[in-house]
Amino acid sequence: MATSEENNALFPIFILTIMALPLVPYTILKLCRAASKKTKSIHCSCSVCTHSGKYRKSIFKRISNFSTCSNLTLVLLWIIMAFLVYYIKHISREIQVFEPFSILGLEPGASDSEIKKAYRRLSIQYHPDKNPDPEAHKYFVEFISKAYQALTDPVSRENFEKYGHPDGRQGMQMGIALPQFLLNIDGASGGILLLGIVGVCILLPLIMAVIYLSRSSKYTGNYVMHQTLSTYYYFMKPSLAPSKVMDVFIKAAEYMEIPVRRSDTEPLQKLFMLVRSELNLDLKNIKQEQAKFWKQHPSLVKTELLIQAQLTRESVALSSALQSDFRRVLELAPPLLEELMKMAIMPRIPQRYGWLRPAIGIVELSQSIIQAVPLSARKAAGASAEGIAPFLQLPHFNEAVVKKIARKVFLRTFQELRDMSPQERADLLTQAAGFSAAEAQDVEVVLEMMPYITIEITCETEGEEGIQEGDIVTMHAWVTLKRNNGLVGALPHAPYFPFHKEENYWLLLADSGSNEVWMSQKVSFMDEATAITAASKAIQEAKEGSGASVKEINAAVSEAVEKVRNGSRLVMGKFQAPAEGNYNLTSYCLCDSWIGCDKKTNLKLKVLKRSRAGTRGGLTTEEGPTVEDGLEMEEDDEEDGYDDYESEYSEDDEDGQDTKKTGALSNGVAHGEGSGSSSEGSGTDEE
Repeated sequence: MATSEENNALFPIFILTIMALPLVPYTILKLCRAASKKTKSIHCSCSVCTHSGKYRKSIFKRISNFSTCSNLTLVLLWIIMAFLVYYIKHISREIQVFEPFSILGLEPGASDSEIKKAYRRLSIQYHPDKNPDPEAHKYFVEFISKAYQALTDPVSRENFEKYGHPDGRQGMQMGIALPQFLLNIDGASGGILLLGIVGVCILLPLIMAVIYLSRSSKYTGNYVMHQTLSTYYYFMKPSLAPSKVMDVFIKAAEYMEIPVRRSDTEPLQKLFMLVRSELNLDLKNIKQEQAKFWKQHPSLVKTELLIQAQLTRESVALSSALQSDFRRVLELAPPLLEELMKMAIMPRIPQRYGWLRPAIGIVELSQSIIQAVPLSARKAAGASAEGIAPFLQLPHFNEAVVKKIARKVFLRTFQELRDMSPQERADLLTQAAGFSAAEAQDVEVVLEMMPYITIEITCETEGEEGIQEGDIVTMHAWVTLKRNNGLVGALPHAPYFPFHKEENYWLLLADSGSNEVWMSQKVSFMDEATAITAASKAIQEAKEGSGASVKEINAAVSEAVEKVRNGSRLVMGKFQAPAEGNYNLTSYCLCDSWIGCDKKTNLKLKVLKRSRAGTRGGLTTEEGPTVEDGLEMEEDDEEDGYDDYESEYSEDDEDGQDTKKTGALSNGVAHGEGSGSSSEGSGTDEE
């Protein structure tokens, strides 16, 4: 059996091998991914965003970006491996092959006289009578004496030449890759070892499981508390006006947990005076309204005032204590707004439709928080039906600048400013608004970052002509994004929002007349690889179901992949056709980060009475039923808004809604190009 020293040397070798097997390929994979990442900047490079410091790569931010849990674990494992290699290298000499000539310091084939001289020389140095050191005694007995015996004694020499050892044939040696302390267990250390095994193998996993289960029972997959979802579901109503979305949004349990300190009273009162005009208070009974506002739960008051500080860009007036709470409120806002949006568009029994009116209000609130634009700026002003909100998201713009531009050029919509040539815009900004060349260039940079959306929708009943009630309809929607700077996935211009925020889009198919959302889907343009995989799989399954050949399937998949690489995303779904009738639907593509970049396409759908034999199964997706036979698109001749359920911050403009271009489309195909504001031409908002 192997000695304990040999076992002790094998243990680190065993651990090193186990660690190296997964660590080396994982490290190579991670380095390859890092090397293949695009170095192209995807954030805004205007001077306002640069001065905000959000994208400044200081040494601390670089360390912070590198110091992820995965990277730190990887570095720690490599440090442990390096230590093991160093340790193994220095203990490897403990396990050596028996070489008598080498031990005596002789060359192989030395004569007997040379062997005796070497032995006497080493005896003087290591013999116990000459050297009292115990290690010297051990070395003399175990190595020097055996080496001399192996070379001088005939029997020992014969054994060495035959078996490699002076004692003759040795038994098979087996090593156990365990540390030495596990092989020398007595009563006391055995109990300690048992407790350690129980603690590491049983108690530690149990504690981790309890922590995980307690957290998972409190939070959803999006790290939003279940209590928040229950609150949002309770207060979500189909008639929830955009101006009332804020009242529901701030009731999140996460916001209720933010502490309200006594020292916050005076700073919050000062903040209240700064943002009072944005709180929807009745000016006729201002004293009663103020008293009613302060009687709310302190957490609700604090959260709403901090959000209004963001919308009105008054955060610089906050105290140092409120600054941390302010950042916390903004950090939680995107996931909470996403969950609130899901509550609005979630199908409800019995119709299984979501609600359009609150959905639009939630997107408007999200846009305003990201761009730090007051909700009141969406109210129609003069000839502009969409208000000045889209203009205020541009760098160096404020209400006074918008008024100066309005005196010089008549702009009904923000889109008209985007449609100008760069030279025309530069002349307008320098002459009318008094911008410098650098400020005008900042505006140009931001406009190049703003997206243009195109929507192509195809609806059909597979294997049938036309759409009849009860049919299962397959919908393909290609949402394409273009920017003047050539980017597809990018971070929005948001210098007043202190965190990185990716653009997200919501594709809604809705009946604005009845406030019903028939279909909804979140769309992202950031992860191209995932989009390619999803589109390829969806197209392949659809083609295989229709009986297409392999060549046709490959061609369709290649075309879909090319579309995705060019900035398109595929949205697919199956829906059960509703009862016979004509349906005026609208497809919305709403951006949660930019104001004035949403896309709306009006559709007329005709569902025929069932005449085919048999009935189709009642398949209903989460989004609810939808569909069409004669699919027609209506493009607004004038800048109309979201029909009856648009932003209430716009004035009523029912006359404009009657002016529309209608074109019948064959094969159930609708195309919508360009971009329009969520409050663009915002028509009526009937309470």
